[in-house]
Parts: sequence; C-alpha cells; structure tokens
Amino acid sequence: MTAAERGSNIEILHLLDKLEALVSGGTRLPLTSRALVDEQEFVDLLDEIRAAVPEEVRQAKRVSQDKDKVILQAQGEADKILGAAREEASRILQEDSLLRQARDQANAYVQDAIQRADEVRRGADEYALAALENLEEQLTRLLASVRKGTATLERSLQHDQGAVEPSPEPEAVTR
Repeated sequence: MTAAERGSNIEILHLLDKLEALVSGGTRLPLTSRALVDEQEFVDLLDEIRAAVPEEVRQAKRVSQDKDKVILQAQGEADKILGAAREEASRILQEDSLLRQARDQANAYVQDAIQRADEVRRGADEYALAALENLEEQLTRLLASVRKGTATLERSLQHDQGAVEPSPEPEAVTR
C-alpha cells in the first residue's frame, strides 16, 4: 500500500470520525433518542466523504483503461512485428537460392512475434489483476470501516432508545 493510499484511507476514516463526533455531540432532545446537529456541518462532512470515496472508483477505472491501453499497444506491436516478419519472409522467398532459409526464418519471426505478444498480454493482465486486487483490498477495508461506524451508531441509538421513553417524533429536517 502506497503512502497516498494510506493517506486516502486515513482521510476517509478521519471524516467518518468527525461525522460520528458531530452526531454524538449533538443536542439531545428530551425523552427521545434523537439529537439535533448542525445541518450545514453535517452536509459539508457528507460532501467531503463523497469527494474522498470516489477517488477509489476513479482509480479502478484508470486501472481498467491502463490495462486496455497496454493490451492495445501490445496488439499493435505484435501486428507490426508480424507485418515486418511477413515482409522479411516475402523478400527472402523471392530469392530462389535462399528459399529454405526464408521459410525457417519467417517461421521463427512469426513464433517470436507470437511469443512476444503473449508475454506482453500476460504482463498487462498480471499488472491489471494486481492493481484490481489492491483496489479491492482497499475498498474492503473502507467498507469494513463504514460498517463498523454504522454499527457503532446503531448501538448508540439502541442504547439511547432503551434509556429514554420515546416521545412523538419531531418533523424531519429537509434540505
């Protein structure tokens, strides 16, 4: 995990901590499990979280695009190598005295081009797989953090509901 990835994870966790602190520090409504929080501060924190999380998604898209680009480049290089091999084979075949050598050399060029193309494709696939696995690991940790925060808030709400008798619900705040 790179320093930037750790920084992104830390930023998201920090924002979730701030959100939890905002909810926990809100003014409690008597005889309810509800709390009043500063709506603008709450919305601002949500916006910051949204801005932090999509970077992981954009990173996944870039990895996918990079893989496609590498594969396309590999295919183009393989096509150039095959074209060069065919041209060379054709030139050699035109010379009667070198007919046998031309066939052998052309086959070697084609096999070499196929092998190189396979190696480049394999390398691109390995790179993309490693990057996607790393991204999956990061997203799994992020999801676990979000679930932990949600569970903590749910436990807090359940605890508050058990401690205080419910009263009529206030009207919901809309944005």
